Amino acid sequence: MRTIIFIFLATTALLYGCKKSSFTTKPQLSFGKQNATELRQGNIITFTINFTDKEGDIQDTIWAQKISRVCTSPPNVQFISPYPIPNFTATPNLEGKLELSFVYNANIPGVSSIVGCTNKNDTTFFRFWMKDKAQNRSDTIQSSDIILIR
Repeated sequence: MRTIIFIFLATTALLYGCKKSSFTTKPQLSFGKQNATELRQGNIITFTINFTDKEGDIQDTIWAQKISRVCTSPPNVQFISPYPIPNFTATPNLEGKLELSFVYNANIPGVSSIVGCTNKNDTTFFRFWMKDKAQNRSDTIQSSDIILIR
C-alpha cells in the first residue's frame, strides 16, 4: 500500500513540476469585465483588465482605442490614451488587475471622455494593449460591443 501511495505522490509531483508557467516575458492581458453594454450621455464605463508578467516590470504604458462600427467619418477611431502605469517595485510572476474608466460625451475630472456618432446611435468596441519597461508589448485584447445612445 505504501508503494502505491509513494508512486501516486511521485507521479503527482512530477506532473505538477512539469506544468508550463503561465507567466511570460511579454505581458499577457485578458478581460475581467466591463460594467455596461449601453451608455447614455454622462454615463461611465469601467473595464477591468487582468494582466500577468514574468518579470513584473509593467510600469510603462497601457493604450486604449475606441472603434466605431457605425460612424464612417471621425470619430470612427478614437485613441484615448496612452496611460502611464505608476512605478512600483517589480516582483517576479506579477499578476493583477487594471481598471480603466471612460465617460460618454461629458467632462468629469480624472476620467477620459469618449464620443460617438454626431447624429445617430453608435455601436463601438475598445482595444487595449500594454508595454513594459523592457519594451515588450502585449497582444491586443478587445471588448464586447457597447451601444452609445445619442
